[in-house]
Amino acid sequence: MAQKTFLPNEGQLAAVIGDRDTVTGFILAGVGDSGLKKNPNFLIVDNKTPQDVIENSFHNFLSRRDIAIIIINQHIAELIRHLIDAHEDPIPVIVEIPSKDRPYDFSKDYIMARLVSMKAIKRMD
Repeated sequence: MAQKTFLPNEGQLAAVIGDRDTVTGFILAGVGDSGLKKNPNFLIVDNKTPQDVIENSFHNFLSRRDIAIIIINQHIAELIRHLIDAHEDPIPVIVEIPSKDRPYDFSKDYIMARLVSMKAIKRMD
């Protein structure tokens, strides 16, 4: 995939893929954006959400020039790990976060795995 370029005066957004509580929290904090001409920058995932919907939203967020960060619950990231691992561009950055019901697992984090593979940090597990 060709590396995206961003203009410094463009507004950059964060996209959120997560459970209802996570997405609601980020929307209340001002992250949500769904103008008339563009799709929302968030996806609420529950146990009935098909994997292809999650994958399509992730691909959509990757291709949008206005998205600089994708925030995703770690347990949802596990469902699309193959797509996250294939993403090599520096932007958008993919940040995995815990959910209310599931703790953070350092060993599964995309960014931490890359840092460990580059020997930028020592393993903590």
